[in-house]
Amino acid sequence: MSTLVFEPTVTLEPIIYPESDGQPMADNTKQFDWIVLIKCGLEALFKDRADVFVAGDLLWYPVEGQNTIRRAPDAMVAFGRPKGPRGSYLQWLEDNLAPQVVFEVLSPGNTKREMAEKLIWYQRYGVEEYYVYDPDKGELQGWLRQRGQLQPISSMRGWVSPRLGIRFDLVGLDLALYAPDGQLFESYTEIKVRADVAESWAKAELEARSEAETRADEAETWAEAEAKARHDAEVRARAAETKANIEAEARAQAEMRAQSEAEARSQAEMRAQSEAEARSQAEMRVQELEAKLKQLGLL
Repeated sequence: MSTLVFEPTVTLEPIIYPESDGQPMADNTKQFDWIVLIKCGLEALFKDRADVFVAGDLLWYPVEGQNTIRRAPDAMVAFGRPKGPRGSYLQWLEDNLAPQVVFEVLSPGNTKREMAEKLIWYQRYGVEEYYVYDPDKGELQGWLRQRGQLQPISSMRGWVSPRLGIRFDLVGLDLALYAPDGQLFESYTEIKVRADVAESWAKAELEARSEAETRADEAETWAEAEAKARHDAEVRARAAETKANIEAEARAQAEMRAQSEAEARSQAEMRAQSEAEARSQAEMRVQELEAKLKQLGLL
């Protein structure tokens, strides 16, 4: 008789990839502010690129099944991956693309050994460009993958990232990052202050334009009033001139009528005088005739 052997069923527990390593994003406000500035500046730089994913303090798991192999870069950029929320960056679900660019911002708690281990880790798992900034010392370092290894960049002042196209510099102890168009990466506060100043200037300029337009309207109104006054004065002057001409013509006509009447009276007087003389002569001739007739005894 055969013996039945029952083998225990082995149940594989699913591997959990935690979305938090229990570590704070930053140890102090200065480190936090620089992380946010870099991450937000990179997001703004690639806002129109749907195939560029930018994250800050996101756990990156490069190997499936190995949840202890992980890092949370202060900022990272993955070209060829879509934007969108993620609890972690599971590389095998991201077309097996490693983030090509990684940033770390140091705090006083970071040790040389820790940073050396990070450099080795990023080199092993495919990072192409790696940048480290120490805000307390004003130190900036960078590494570029060449011949399969992350090689140190000799000078970061004026360095332009092959992948990002941004330019690195230091202003005093402060990191300065410039977009390809020359625009400086700025914090929200700096952007807000600049926007407020621009808004104030725009408002002042608008008020100045409004005042200028008001003054121009007033000047135009005064010019129109002056033009109307000149026109009215010209109309009155022409009316006065016309009236004077009419009166002068009336006076001339009256003088002509008076002269005509005087000439008529003079002619009438002359006719009357002629008639009187004629009557007188006629009377004299009658008297002479009567005298002759008397001499002849005819009367």
